[in-house]
Amino acid sequence: MLKMDEFLKTQIFATHAVAAAGSVTLSTVLTYPLDTIKTLIQVGSDPLGSGKQLTTTQALHRIQSFSGNSGLYSGFGWLAFGRLFGLGARFGVYEIVTAYYKDGREDDYVHVSEALLAGLMAGAAESLICSPFELVKLRAQVTSAVRLPSRVSLVGQERALAPSMSRFLHGYTLDLKALNHSVGLLSTLTTKHQNIKGALQEYPWMMTGSGRPPTVSNVHRPLDIISLEGWQAFWRGLRSGIARDSIFSGVFFSTWQFLHRSMLIWKSIEMDPPPRSNDEVGPLSPFSVSLAAGVSGAVAAAVSHGFDTANSRSLCTVLPKYVAMERKFLKWHRPGNRFERTTGIHPADRSLLFRGIGLRMARCGLGSFFMVGGYYLIIDHLLE
Repeated sequence: MLKMDEFLKTQIFATHAVAAAGSVTLSTVLTYPLDTIKTLIQVGSDPLGSGKQLTTTQALHRIQSFSGNSGLYSGFGWLAFGRLFGLGARFGVYEIVTAYYKDGREDDYVHVSEALLAGLMAGAAESLICSPFELVKLRAQVTSAVRLPSRVSLVGQERALAPSMSRFLHGYTLDLKALNHSVGLLSTLTTKHQNIKGALQEYPWMMTGSGRPPTVSNVHRPLDIISLEGWQAFWRGLRSGIARDSIFSGVFFSTWQFLHRSMLIWKSIEMDPPPRSNDEVGPLSPFSVSLAAGVSGAVAAAVSHGFDTANSRSLCTVLPKYVAMERKFLKWHRPGNRFERTTGIHPADRSLLFRGIGLRMARCGLGSFFMVGGYYLIIDHLLE
């Protein structure tokens, strides 16, 4: 009898785990194109050089021109894999913290303020897990809207690649035009060096020939990120990421708890006799719970969107290891006021923080709706 109980518990746990993984994957598949377009709007500008924000049509056109329709799902595997662990941590931490709040209460109920505090802790745990996956995902999305050099041009330029660049980036294409321009600027100086051009290529900060680090499209693979930027690059946007995920999770759970409580009260109005606890009211319909999750996701996305933009722009900045080392030796201080330094917002991005807010609200709202609705649908199917 004891073995049978253990088997049933294991089977129920496996059923819920499969349903959770399936619902997360389903919501990610359905809403990922919105996330790709949102990312390009946050980090991109008008290709004509006007500095204006990319519209949804322009971002979609760039992806289709350079990568086709499949470019809308660039980096999908990284996000889906990270969300399986990240959302598991979010809901797991939330359940553990709220179980502490509910301990000793006759009615299995969590106050809105308690859901907010539990969500803040759950979001921080989610951010720590998802940060490395989000970096690779975001750079893959940006690369899908960039024209990459053809293999024919790469073959002719591989010989010009300096050994220092080969160590940092595999298959990187040197910008010879920019390098020749830099050499031309130095040609007026008196020097006895026999090969200025070759000497310049040996300096890490001349990797592009212009003194600037390579673009995101050249440093989007995990091995290239580790070689050029180091392991710490996977957690570069952690400040803004924790601020975003903590606020999102706290607002999401508190709003969901408020809507859930309101629907229970609405349902209990017509009951005779009036219920004495939430258990006597009975469960709500899966559609109403899914709709509440969708509204909560949209509201949470609107509140936390500024930190999402700051995080996206931070992850799209290539910071080589030697630059980070120089900043450490020179005791470089983060720019901005105390709030911006704490949350990871760059002062130059102050006017850009609300880029793509509509797309993110739609993506988070629909994603939460499909995730909760898909979970109920899969559970019902497996239990049948």
